[in-house]
Parts: sequence; structure tokens; C-alpha cells
Amino acid sequence: MRIEPDRIVIVEGDITEQHVDAIVNAANSSLMGGGGVDGAIHSKGGPAILQECRELRESRHPKGLPTGQAVATTAGRLPARWVIHTVGPIHRPGTDQADLLRSCYTSSLAVADELGATSVAFPLISAGIFGWPLDDAIRQALTALRGADTNVVEARLVLFGSPTFAAAQRIYADV
Repeated sequence: MRIEPDRIVIVEGDITEQHVDAIVNAANSSLMGGGGVDGAIHSKGGPAILQECRELRESRHPKGLPTGQAVATTAGRLPARWVIHTVGPIHRPGTDQADLLRSCYTSSLAVADELGATSVAFPLISAGIFGWPLDDAIRQALTALRGADTNVVEARLVLFGSPTFAAAQRIYADV
């Protein structure tokens, strides 16, 4: 089943405040927290998230989570049930990594399906400190979400700041 365009919701807000089954964390490969979305999720979610991330590093991902893949933990004190961690590519001009960026979204949806999650909130992966150009990051996110084969019925793209939200509204109709 594909996500219908009307099931992709674009909101301006804070991903840590979303009442959905799962939120997606734009993590770094260490899974040990960081800045931006990653830091906010770990901070507001509490130590249970970091503990499960440590266990994942010790068992399934001793070298870190590879770019484009996803894995789930508890959401700790967040209103969601789970956090799905994914590692976006660092933007490098002249290098086509769009498939890796789209894989962050589709891999996260696959993990959501394994969990039985039907509502998932995503940040705009790789658009912050990883330097992905804003308009293309939005296009890649919408393309991946619209084309994904999943049981998720609502994919929410949670955007921080009115300029990012306005760009997503403009691009949404064109993708």
C-alpha cells in the first residue's frame, strides 16, 4: 500500500512534541546523541533512549548505524511510543546521494511497519548540519514518502521554522 498524498501532513513545529506512534530521529551513526534534532530527542526523551542506543551499538551495530538505514528504540518520556533512528548522508556537492537520503525515509517506514506503527513524524533529514539544500531535501522527502510501500497511514513531515514550512508548502504541490 502506498501513502496517499492526503496522508502526508506537513506541519511547522517541534518533533519532540508530536503525538504519533513513532518519531524519526535524524541521528549520527554513533547513535549516542548529538546536536539539532538528535540532541533534542535524546534530551527530552531521557536516558532510556541512550541506554537502548548503547545496547544496539554493543549488539547489532558495533561500527555504528550505516547511512540510509534505520533502527528503533523506546521514546522514553516523549509522547510517541518509539524513536526510529536513521542516519542521513552529508551533502557533498557534485556527489549524487539522493538515493541514500530517500532510503532514510523508506527504511524508517519499514521499521515502523515492523513495529506496527501507523503514524510517523519525520524531521527534514540531512537539511541541518549535514548541509543538504533545503528545497531538494523537501523534494527527496516527499518523493520517498509518496513512493513508499508501507502500512503507515499518516506520515507527518515536521518542519522547524516558518521559512522551512513555507518552502515545503510551495514544493508539496509540485512533487
